[in-house]
Amino acid sequence: MTAFNDESGTGDALRRALGVNRRRFLSTCTAVAAGAIAAPVLGASPALAQDRGRGHDHGRGHVLVPPGKRGIILYTVRDATARDPLASDLPSGFREVFKQLARHGYRQVEFAGYGQHANAPGGANLGTVAGAKLLRSWLDDYGLRAQGNHGFIPPSWPLTSADVDTFKLNLEIANILGMDHMGTGGDPTGSAYPADWDVAADKWNALGRIARREGIKLYTHNHDSAYGFLLDGGPLDAQGRPTRSSGIRKLEYFLKATDPKLVWLEMDIFWAHVAQYKFHTYTAHDGSTREKVFDPAGLVARNNKRYPLFHAKDGVVSTTNGMGYDMVPFGTGVIDYTTFFSRVGERNYHNPMVEDDNSPSATDPAQSLREAKISYDNLAALRARRR
Repeated sequence: MTAFNDESGTGDALRRALGVNRRRFLSTCTAVAAGAIAAPVLGASPALAQDRGRGHDHGRGHVLVPPGKRGIILYTVRDATARDPLASDLPSGFREVFKQLARHGYRQVEFAGYGQHANAPGGANLGTVAGAKLLRSWLDDYGLRAQGNHGFIPPSWPLTSADVDTFKLNLEIANILGMDHMGTGGDPTGSAYPADWDVAADKWNALGRIARREGIKLYTHNHDSAYGFLLDGGPLDAQGRPTRSSGIRKLEYFLKATDPKLVWLEMDIFWAHVAQYKFHTYTAHDGSTREKVFDPAGLVARNNKRYPLFHAKDGVVSTTNGMGYDMVPFGTGVIDYTTFFSRVGERNYHNPMVEDDNSPSATDPAQSLREAKISYDNLAALRARRR
């Protein structure tokens, strides 16, 4: 496994980058190499992530996520905002959920749309100018700040007039809510080919230019596939498309193809670690298999100002689901957030939003808000290690 070759120094560099000690690093590499015989696609990252040192000791180092930067995407508590207040004593709708999140300690929220239960104050759809003013009043009441939204990105390209109008309405709503950023929950394209990413870059540059005129930073969000390898060379398939890779990852290509003054990214750290697990080898243009382990924190550190937001979600190791991790509440898994936040730095710039797709429960209506509190406490407890 060439990426772990200590003779070249690559192994030590990777070990330091991932924040693991030498003994664990070498034992992990041995185990992965042995396991690769039975499961060739097995990645190293879950085992590497286990040596994580959460930094919950308040006597060690500075706070990694300042109080004003502790946020949550409301998708995590979507069952609570959608709950009928006439049928439950639990917090229901945006206003009551804001109140509860503020009690937990959160100071920022990221929206995932503006819909709630029709019986909640303001009605079902608050994605209007009037609805945004109401939401802003509740945010202000509870000391919360809106810091983004996974909302409308025009599907058309070239842009239609109707899509531009809808996009501008969403920017107006973002400004009423006091957002610095507005974005989406999807990747710019699902393609593996440079030509499609070039088109996506042109579109996002155009949208970013519109957003900039309104004082908003436009961001895109990743899942694991966006940090897979671009197919950009080698023999062509029957459709004339390249079949092999230079080792460039799709979103790394997008970063270079977009204007840093117009387009920003929100790294979903969980999905970036899934990409680390899944996409660690590629077929080079010459047909050889090459190893290249993804380093999420390293990518952010090299492009720090391009990543104003994070999704901070955690995972426990899984060797059966094909992703390497099962999602769990923040601070209860193995992803090394102490090392991640320490390496990327800029703690007063980045905005980590806690997320857990699995928090809503069909049998435990209080679960999502309860787990939001667990996640907040673990986020607040992160401390840099003293040297």
